[in-house]
Amino acid sequence: MKTAISIPDPIFEDAERLAKRRGWSRSELYAHAVADFVKAERFLGVRERLDAVYGNDPEDSTLDPLLEQMQSRSLPKEKW
Repeated sequence: MKTAISIPDPIFEDAERLAKRRGWSRSELYAHAVADFVKAERFLGVRERLDAVYGNDPEDSTLDPLLEQMQSRSLPKEKW
């Protein structure tokens, strides 16, 4: 997909130097940059959504003592 964008000259010049240093074309550099940005944004707000489901008060997320005891007993004994 071809597209035209406008960016400040200093950013463009830094990007040109980076692309050259990495041995990438300008298109490869911008594709990598946008892909990384999109990937980072995908997980933005995950914690907030999990808190909405599970609660964000540590007291609400403590493990029931009986369940904790049962889980501990289910683990094999190991020598340290």
